[in-house]
Amino acid sequence: MSDLWRMSATEIAAAVRSKQLTAVEVTQAHLTRIAAVNPAINAVVQEFPEEALAAAREVDMALARGEEPGLLCGVPVTIKVNVDQKGHATTNGLKLQKDLVADSDSPVVTSIRAAGGVIVGRTNTPAFSLRWFTKNDLHGQTLNPRDGTITPGGSSGGASAAVAAGMCAIGQGTDIAGSIRYPAYACGLHGLRPTFGRIATYNATAADRHIGAQLMAVSGPIARTIPDIALSLAAMSAADARDPWWVPVPLDHGAFPKRAALTVAPDGLPVSEHVEAALRDAAKRLQDAGWIVEEVACPPMRAAAAINEHLWMTETGIAADALIEQEGDADAQFVYAQMKSRIKALDVEGMLTTLQSRVSLIRSWQQFMENYAVLICPVSGELPFAQQQDVSSESAFEAMMEAQLTQRALPVLGLPGLAVATGTVGKSPVGVQLIAGRFREDILLAAGADIENAGPRVTVCDPG
Repeated sequence: MSDLWRMSATEIAAAVRSKQLTAVEVTQAHLTRIAAVNPAINAVVQEFPEEALAAAREVDMALARGEEPGLLCGVPVTIKVNVDQKGHATTNGLKLQKDLVADSDSPVVTSIRAAGGVIVGRTNTPAFSLRWFTKNDLHGQTLNPRDGTITPGGSSGGASAAVAAGMCAIGQGTDIAGSIRYPAYACGLHGLRPTFGRIATYNATAADRHIGAQLMAVSGPIARTIPDIALSLAAMSAADARDPWWVPVPLDHGAFPKRAALTVAPDGLPVSEHVEAALRDAAKRLQDAGWIVEEVACPPMRAAAAINEHLWMTETGIAADALIEQEGDADAQFVYAQMKSRIKALDVEGMLTTLQSRVSLIRSWQQFMENYAVLICPVSGELPFAQQQDVSSESAFEAMMEAQLTQRALPVLGLPGLAVATGTVGKSPVGVQLIAGRFREDILLAAGADIENAGPRVTVCDPG
């Protein structure tokens, strides 16, 4: 079969485990797909076919010995270039790091390999993983395979473009301000930002991050089906002593009340008519599946988004000025300058007060999530942005930051969020965001499945 790249991760794992297919066959099909379509969209920027095929052969040999290769048995996966993968450069989209070759795998890569996943390539990110667009001076620009005139999202835009175009079944991404959820939204996919502490993270190629990034940055999966999100979450959640924040919490907490909240415009967020229609459609799908849905106001998001910005600017300002100037990426320089103009770095008292107010916000959200199993809210206030919209003008940047309110807020709260694709508006993908209580990814997956099952299926697309 030449179109194995159309299969879901769940289908591939089952077929390889039952020996209907070999991992080598599946891997070769995806490598062929990469060769065919990647030149048009530039999603995969580091390729190593022989290494991928060798990993696939290991899966097949384990099956031949009667061993269980793991949950991702032969599933093709991509890794983002800001994550350590042994033998490959952790560029983070930077010329400054083009030769920063990792000597060891990050925990998420270790988990994927241990689960039998086959890494078929590494995906693009903007310089410094800074934007909701994916372009840098080292690797170039990634295009959205569903519509080249709109962003594939960022910073995991390469991962989302690769999944949408069938180059992999699962794309690993990272999220500190929407970098999993927004690329999934922009490419018409599903993307999970897990609870802080669910998936272990660590890069040996870099110094440990400051407290804000420690509390907000996570890894997670982007995929074409909700069962694939569930499968990859289970594989990525393995214990790893290198991450002091990792928490050994079960993936399934059992029954829950099917009660959902709908907030169309959190904190007065301006929401386009198309986004509102998608939200109400998703709420109707849940109602038809037996959920009780109430339209209510959710706890504050603007205060959480402000904390994200304050922590980020305070921490990155320690070294970023010199690095951004040295890298010389014009887009990153523009975006960084706009962010600096919005927020002043915190002094010691300001940092302590900010962390104190974070606790109060989390408390209000936890109490809210006691009453509702899940919240339905926008991924973005707008349909996916036009390519390079953020650097087109200062006013465009400000409008984009406003539209991304929910993206910026959630990481401060430590709660899990799932972007669920619901359809299209013309050629533009659209979807909704689901939020649940801490470590209740099982609720997100259940609600996401009910929404997915009542709507059009996500399929692989051909670029252009």
